[in-house]
Amino acid sequence: MIVWTVANQKGGVGKTTSVVALAGLLAQLKKRVLLIDTDPHGSLTAYLDYDTDALPHTLFDLFQAERPGRTQLAQVALNTRFDGLTLLPASISLATLERTSSGREGMGLVLKRLLAEVRDDYDVVLIDCPPVLGVMMVNALAACDRILVPVQTEFLALKGLERMVSTFNLMHKARKDGFRYTVVPTMYDQRTRASVQSLESLKQRYGSHVWPSVIPVDTKFRDASLRHEPPSYFAKGCRGVYAYQTLLRYLWRLDGVEQPL
Repeated sequence: MIVWTVANQKGGVGKTTSVVALAGLLAQLKKRVLLIDTDPHGSLTAYLDYDTDALPHTLFDLFQAERPGRTQLAQVALNTRFDGLTLLPASISLATLERTSSGREGMGLVLKRLLAEVRDDYDVVLIDCPPVLGVMMVNALAACDRILVPVQTEFLALKGLERMVSTFNLMHKARKDGFRYTVVPTMYDQRTRASVQSLESLKQRYGSHVWPSVIPVDTKFRDASLRHEPPSYFAKGCRGVYAYQTLLRYLWRLDGVEQPL
């Protein structure tokens, strides 16, 4: 099982789109994919057409349980209408964890411990993060094998990446192997000077951490979200889907997975 966390301390850079796009491609390859929405706003949950306020159980329940395991996960997990995609939905209650869990030991490792118990149940886990550093992002970072950092190719988004990398450095001592991260340039528009210059700045500053290609601006992403469908289900041949296919193959090789995509 591979665990990829998609995170950035700036909103609107394509985190949820990246999670759904990669998940859809994996599901179409017959992979068993677990999606975890750790954002109290529930963007991923809403994308997949669930009302966070109407759900009887959410990820919050797993954080309230004393020792959450396979049984508790099964109570929370939602089988989406896409074969192979399972969702652990978010709720606004997650925003209260900072206050209600103060002093509880091991709160930063809840997801890591939970996923260790279901390693044989899924091929890939994708975790969507809120844009703030807190207990949910700490959990997502601690649980993953690699962090994907979508970065919109514009100046302000580059500042968000600086904060994200600073967070990795602060948390580095908590992991013996450190953090493996890949920067994913998103919303790239080759017609604009801002996109071209921002991409060049990314490559110069972060070097091998930057995926060599880009996710282009593509209106099909917005249309797919309106239909609550992964882009590869909605518009299989569009350029945005092709870009995510390229990214998936790159990540697959990067993490040493033998089975080709």
